[in-house]
Amino acid sequence: MSFSGDVKRELSWLIPLARHCCLAELAAIVGMCGDVCISAQGRYRLRIRTENITVSRKCFTLLKKTFNICSDVSVHIHKRNGKSSQIYVVLVKNHEIVLKVLQALKLLDADGEIAEQISPANQLLVQSSCCRRAFIRGAFLCAGSISNPEKSYHFEIVCVSEERALQLQNLIHTFGPDAKIVLRKKHYIVYIKEGAQIVDMLNIMEAHVSLMDLENIRIVRDVRNNVNRKVNCEAANINKTVNAAVRQIEDIRYLEAAKALQRLPGGLADIAHLRLANPDASLKELGEMLVPPVGKSGVNHRLRKLSQLAEELRQNKEENYYD
Repeated sequence: MSFSGDVKRELSWLIPLARHCCLAELAAIVGMCGDVCISAQGRYRLRIRTENITVSRKCFTLLKKTFNICSDVSVHIHKRNGKSSQIYVVLVKNHEIVLKVLQALKLLDADGEIAEQISPANQLLVQSSCCRRAFIRGAFLCAGSISNPEKSYHFEIVCVSEERALQLQNLIHTFGPDAKIVLRKKHYIVYIKEGAQIVDMLNIMEAHVSLMDLENIRIVRDVRNNVNRKVNCEAANINKTVNAAVRQIEDIRYLEAAKALQRLPGGLADIAHLRLANPDASLKELGEMLVPPVGKSGVNHRLRKLSQLAEELRQNKEENYYD
């Protein structure tokens, strides 16, 4: 199972102790994947449709715990583009019980009529911090996903309306994470792409086992990335040192071929002979070989002076050639 599936499976077994938190989570589930069917006689039926068995199980359990009712659960095969998938349907048929559920979820207006839009949820349901946690948890169960943290960090919840996405974003902001919204095709996506904030989201939804798994993966990734950066840095430094040494030796060889090496002052001549004899030595090592020893900056200054003299000889040779 994917990491996202593991998170949902853990959340599906988490049943709030308080009734108000159960109502908040049910409100999110009904708002995300539920609808109210009205018969010709004006009788209501509540239907929750999902492709995830964990959502159907959670919804059934919440209805049983909160209202002491046993809803019907059925499985349908849905075919699309040559592919078939299972649709789990949780159905509450009794009109009076549906009215009771809708009233508790604040989905009926003052006249007892069903609201045209069953989301965003009534703010009375998400006033307390624990209820906001439950609501976010229910929304994620129905329409959320988390990418494989070993590859990338991405948390998202898909909403069918901008109002629902804005409410969900505001609820997440009350806990700290900086959730953003983007329009993808016809859906509004509430998303987070920062690893530490995704850890916070798992904590908000109370997926503590998944949180520890993600933290372990983050630690391994961070260590691996740090090692790679250090290795790349060392390799770059080695290449830089080798290339610099090659250029220095070429310049010294050029001075030697031009009979200019023996005319150099003692300090320059000494460092030139040492560089020729020790092509792999670092500047620090070359400085320690001199008598008296010279610091790294002093060695670098002398080698740059040798390169400058070689370049002047090359330019003079070119000028004389064209003259």
